[in-house]
Amino acid sequence: MYRYRKLTTDQKIESLRQRQLRGFPLHEPPHFRHAKGSFLITAATYEHKRYFHTETERSWLLNELIKELQAAKILMNSWVVLPNHYHLLIQSESLSSISQPLRRVHARTARELNRRAGLTGRKVWHLFSDRQIRNERHYWTTLNYIHYNPTKHNYVRKPLLWRCSSLHWYEKHFGVEWLRDLWCKYPVLDYGKGWDWLG
Repeated sequence: MYRYRKLTTDQKIESLRQRQLRGFPLHEPPHFRHAKGSFLITAATYEHKRYFHTETERSWLLNELIKELQAAKILMNSWVVLPNHYHLLIQSESLSSISQPLRRVHARTARELNRRAGLTGRKVWHLFSDRQIRNERHYWTTLNYIHYNPTKHNYVRKPLLWRCSSLHWYEKHFGVEWLRDLWCKYPVLDYGKGWDWLG
């Protein structure tokens, strides 16, 4: 979305033409509604404004996500919540089942954030994007990418210092050595480059 704003008029026309040729929606990421399996879900606040400044606020958002996803019988295998976006590694029988739970979370948290600020109608969330997991390597690299995200965005020096992340669950159940081995075997390298619109 933000790159699109910087394109020339001719580049925008060509970009939209290419999306039409592929059968994609013109101004949002394509969602293959009936696909099933594991997916990386990314949602960001509108214009990447930071609303979830504290650990308490991030935990509140995480709890809202857990509540809705569990009700929809969607398994969340990995997660990280940052001040202006979150990543989830989910498993679902149908990608179409994720839209409504996320909309409910986004609507509820936006209303509450606006209430706290004494505002009405302010846009808080932008669209979510999804990427289907292709194979075992893609799965574990995605998990490492999610856990590394707070360090990637310079919030902490080491991923374990970020509290609102499933990394702590994995450390508790599998240990630090297992995590190190996973990192060596499935390094992040340039994962996300060219498609992760969060930079």
